[in-house]
Amino acid sequence: MKSITIKGSQRESVGKVSTKALRNAGKVPCVLYGGEKPLHFSANELAFKNLVYTPNAHTAVIELEDGKKFEAVLQDIQFHPVTDKILHIDFYQLFKDRPVTMNIPVRLEGNSPGVRNGGRLLFRKRKLSVKALPDLLPDFITVDISKLKIGGTISVETLLTDDYTIMHPDNTSVVQVKASRTSVADEDEEEEEEATEGGEATPEEAATE
Repeated sequence: MKSITIKGSQRESVGKVSTKALRNAGKVPCVLYGGEKPLHFSANELAFKNLVYTPNAHTAVIELEDGKKFEAVLQDIQFHPVTDKILHIDFYQLFKDRPVTMNIPVRLEGNSPGVRNGGRLLFRKRKLSVKALPDLLPDFITVDISKLKIGGTISVETLLTDDYTIMHPDNTSVVQVKASRTSVADEDEEEEEEATEGGEATPEEAATE
């Protein structure tokens, strides 16, 4: 998985006054959990642009002024209710031998025959919660819809792999195609019906042939 580098400064004071001063200076107060003790630091708000404002999933490398680096994942984020400015971010430190849980985006691949025939594509889960060792975290989960017909559903159980655990029930619907007013039967079904009709010849027709 790709990483975004966040260059920050360790915070000596974590009181309300210093926190307000940081925000007024365009910085975001952060806490890194998961280590021996929480690490308080701050970074420019613009540094989080590619980590927060993206549909993709990324890990982070927190690089402090003293040269220390920490691999982490974004755990929680708080936004201002009016301005949407970032108020606070919590990170969780990564260790190669400890599984971590992240929300991973789902990407659809292929063209659904059900949609071509007028069905409605319902994208139920655009992200899936996944638990894995850091090195096995996927950038995204690919779902092939090239065989998804009207009435068909692709659920979590068809996406299972040994690399990671999907933290949803196996019967959770990820994507499905439902019939609409303009939908028609799938071509394969129509061909089967035609073949069946063609095979039901009357005795007279059979005699003529």
